[in-house]
Amino acid sequence: MNLTVVTLSERPDLIDEMWSLPNTWPVFMRQDPVANLCYRNLVDAFPEHQLVGLDEQSKVVGKVHSVPMMWDGSLENLPDRGWDAVLERAFASSFSASECQAVSLIEAFISPRYSGRGLSSTMLVAARKNAARMGYRDLLGPIRPTGKAAFPHEGMRDYVARLDVDGLPIDPWLRTHVRLGGVVMKVCPVAMTIPGTLAQWREWTGLELASSGVTEVPGALTLLHVSVEHDHCVYVEPNVWVRHKLAA
Repeated sequence: MNLTVVTLSERPDLIDEMWSLPNTWPVFMRQDPVANLCYRNLVDAFPEHQLVGLDEQSKVVGKVHSVPMMWDGSLENLPDRGWDAVLERAFASSFSASECQAVSLIEAFISPRYSGRGLSSTMLVAARKNAARMGYRDLLGPIRPTGKAAFPHEGMRDYVARLDVDGLPIDPWLRTHVRLGGVVMKVCPVAMTIPGTLAQWREWTGLELASSGVTEVPGALTLLHVSVEHDHCVYVEPNVWVRHKLAA
């Protein structure tokens, strides 16, 4: 399948169609307070960093969201709060996009009906090219390893360290990045924090959540912390910083 990738600064007429793509995230993942504040403003603030993929009929079948990011090249300067921190900094900082040295991925998505065709790689390559074209030296990302949900009790560092017989990450999304030249930098242990009441989490997950402690949640990369006594649950998701070097 041939995929044509354009920015929303080039094709603002595609904005509504992009937002109409199916949302395949678990319901609880759509409750991140930072995302709820910032996500819909990505197009207005950074249209040249939002990519859409078009099929042969010029229908939107995929997208990549990203934002400019200040980064001095050190591990210490990659925030442990990953995804949340990237969005907060992009919208709250006083610097301009032209002062940034890097671009950070926020989301890469392909419509489920087109999965398994390598289009995620196509969109990622397009994001690399777009960032390089604008003069950035690095494409970064607090990556959400898709396979980690099958191992919620395993620490993210241990999961990331597991490699296949070819020396590549066992996780399919991390493996895609590495095959395209990405380098795993470090775990961001508190990349996304989603709090809520017991009633909210019961609605989001369909679980009873009748006792305090930690529990598995379908689709979650790690365990949910439940406090019946205090009527709240908190999900703190780790992600993985990956770097694609674009220039010497």
